[in-house]
Amino acid sequence: LYTSTAGAHGKVAMEEDSCMRRIGENMIHLSTYQPQVDEEGHYCTDIPKAGNTILVLDLVDPALRDMPIGMKVIKGSNASEGETVANIRPALYQDGVISTQSILDQGKYLIQITAEGVPPLNYEYHLRVEMINYANVFRATIGPAIGLLLMTILGYKLVKSKRFRGWIVSRRSKKTE
Repeated sequence: LYTSTAGAHGKVAMEEDSCMRRIGENMIHLSTYQPQVDEEGHYCTDIPKAGNTILVLDLVDPALRDMPIGMKVIKGSNASEGETVANIRPALYQDGVISTQSILDQGKYLIQITAEGVPPLNYEYHLRVEMINYANVFRATIGPAIGLLLMTILGYKLVKSKRFRGWIVSRRSKKTE
């Protein structure tokens, strides 16, 4: 029933999907869209550009559809210090989809989802809008940097080796003959 949700993230299993949140047996999934940036693309926690953003929350477990669910979007990474950008009051969502649209500026955001069940459930998503993820940059550059370093060391060892010097000397003597 929800394989398209998991497939949209590179065919990752739902349990391994970074957009999934689980508390006990209950699971929810967040997708964010920016049609003005990429009509087909959707994102989870790293949003590429500031601007109009559509936030879609899928209530994966049917039990969540029978309890009031609310969602709050807060600018900043701390709920008590941040400014509320969007606030959806708790309501029943029989179709299992909560959707809102907000204009998100560059920076960090916190999405709080509350389910008014017994016991109450709380989910959180931390979003980064138009921010460089230095961990990904580091992971992308470490391989080529190590390769370049190894090639430099091998080149240095080759230039300093006696066999290479002998080969250069023999090539020079052949040219002068």
